Amino acid sequence: MKKLTLALSILTLSNPAVYATTDLTGDATAGQAKSALCAACHGPDGNSPNPLWPNLAGQHASYIVQQLKGFQSEARTDATMSPMAAPLSEQDMLDIAAHFSSQTNKMGEADPELVAQGEKIYRGGNKETGVSACIACHGPQGNGNPAAKYPSVGGQNALYTKKQLTDYKNGVRKPEGNAIMMHDIALKMSDEEMQAVTNYMQGLH
Repeated sequence: MKKLTLALSILTLSNPAVYATTDLTGDATAGQAKSALCAACHGPDGNSPNPLWPNLAGQHASYIVQQLKGFQSEARTDATMSPMAAPLSEQDMLDIAAHFSSQTNKMGEADPELVAQGEKIYRGGNKETGVSACIACHGPQGNGNPAAKYPSVGGQNALYTKKQLTDYKNGVRKPEGNAIMMHDIALKMSDEEMQAVTNYMQGLH
């Protein structure tokens, strides 16, 4: 045990980065100041003025940090987000995530003509084509699961979510971690199903 403790101590001293981030926590107040540039697209309170860009208000901090790291490493690419994430430190990411996750999603409304089909897919999937029910990972109210980094989708802009499903389907967006199943799910979905279920999620709250 002494040898193990000594070895860990030497490792920590020789490479402080190994343990340097284990006790970092996000500061929402600091994050508000650091998110000034983010506000142009996502809104100062995380409610985006453009339906093609995601609402970040109320999104899980763990998911926001994961995506920022993905943009920074270019595991997830976007002409706007990749350069925005590039200079951020891990503390910056945690602070920005803390700010947006503490905000309130103003929610959206679903198209009445698409609600029934969207709810059917969200809650039951499509057994004939093998599409899994969204509720299994994202929950009855679309709140997701922060521990598993499943994002909150309730109230999210339908146009944005549909683009993500299309990108998963076409391989433009590469799923990582627990989202690995998203490519297979999207691959089995028709454009009509995507439009219906994302519209339903936009009004889910």
